[in-house]
Amino acid sequence: MDPQGFYLNFYRKVAKTITSTLDLKKVLAKIMDITTKAVKSEAWSLLLIDTDKKHLIFKEALGSKRNKIKGVKLKFGQGIAGWVAKEKKPILANDARSDPRFYPEIDKITGFATRSILCVPLISRGNTLGVIEIINKLEKKEFTKEDLQKIETVADFASIAIENAVLYHKAEELAITDDLTGLYNSRYFFLTSEKEIVRSKKNKRQISFIFLDLDYFKNVNDIYGHQIGGQVIKEVGQVLKNSVSPKYTIARYGGDEYVMILPNTGVKKAFEVAESLRKKIKSWEFLKDQNLNIRLTASFGVATYPIHAHTVYELVQLADKAMYIIKNRLRDGVCLADKL
Repeated sequence: MDPQGFYLNFYRKVAKTITSTLDLKKVLAKIMDITTKAVKSEAWSLLLIDTDKKHLIFKEALGSKRNKIKGVKLKFGQGIAGWVAKEKKPILANDARSDPRFYPEIDKITGFATRSILCVPLISRGNTLGVIEIINKLEKKEFTKEDLQKIETVADFASIAIENAVLYHKAEELAITDDLTGLYNSRYFFLTSEKEIVRSKKNKRQISFIFLDLDYFKNVNDIYGHQIGGQVIKEVGQVLKNSVSPKYTIARYGGDEYVMILPNTGVKKAFEVAESLRKKIKSWEFLKDQNLNIRLTASFGVATYPIHAHTVYELVQLADKAMYIIKNRLRDGVCLADKL
């Protein structure tokens, strides 16, 4: 095949393979697979810009030291990879250690001996997403301009695929996330609840639901305004999230109401979790950083499958009713569904 035909076929294959999925993990895996076949080398890494926009993080790696490198961070501009990301220009260094931009600390972490580096930026719409870095061409050969051309082609399509995957992931998150608190929304809560009930039935495990409502929250809005009220709602969500096990699902149900799913959790333990949260909210000074020190209490209701009911709708309804028993009395308490 003539060179032009080769590259045309290569371009088509790369484009078809990399853009065939919107799952970011699969996209990264496909990029690494194509990269390893395009240029035979001892090690390959794919680094992406971290959420703080100040670091590159090793997201994917292949080679004998891959387990030591994944998750390691580089400052933006640090080392050859950092320089490529910052300057948005590729580097082909066949004597990497003599390059002033070379960062030897990575070799110290991995125990790897870098001789040569081919590094290409991943750029989309003028923004750097990360870099592809290839280390030590096999048989101690030097990287060539042809190698660089191949990896730049991979990088062009990879950048599009990565950005599309990230945007798709963000869109998915927005569909299940509450705008104000960043917690899950009621839509996600019900979808997850149904799945958890099915799992609990299959495994013959209990699952509990907690429904809570802030007491006299209208007073906060009346005194401080709805903007401050919104900030309090958000902080309550963070307090709840930081106070329980990550295996529990927390969602904003609406207004100043929150719901929780507690898999593999019986009545006694669910009551203890609710009581602990009640005490935490009561003792918390909200918007302390704004010198407002707002105090709140909350009313809680707890319902457990299969003790109190067998469907999500029934369990949520019972937890809600149990909460209103507290609400209609002294507030600032926890009630179990079996008290109905």
